[in-house]
Amino acid sequence: MKRGFTLLEIIVVIIIIGVLATLGFVQYSAVIEKARGAEAKSTIGVMRTQLAALSLEKLGTDTVAKEDLGVGSGIPGTCQPTNYFSYSVTGCTVASCTMTATRCKSGGKTPNATIDGTISLEYTSTGTDTWHTTGGY
Repeated sequence: MKRGFTLLEIIVVIIIIGVLATLGFVQYSAVIEKARGAEAKSTIGVMRTQLAALSLEKLGTDTVAKEDLGVGSGIPGTCQPTNYFSYSVTGCTVASCTMTATRCKSGGKTPNATIDGTISLEYTSTGTDTWHTTGGY
């Protein structure tokens, strides 16, 4: 009586291991990309804190420039080799603002994204902030 595995059994096991490894890598990549979103959420949090401080300081509906929130000086407005995201603000007053982080597809910290993804915060001075995400963040 011979003992051992046939060539067919070994090939089937190798194929199964290959499929499992591929699925694991895809999931791992998705988790890593989602973790990179923490950079954006942290930076938007800093911008939100700055906007809340301006809101208390101005006590009105004055327009807020992106430079008032640090975009362009400490926070990159375009893709830079030190960040995974670029940041922008739209419609900013001390009462409301939309702050958006867009994942860099080129020019950002490597590896650059292969899909489009954004994380944005709709700020209101009443405390009803809303987060929006695309691209799996």
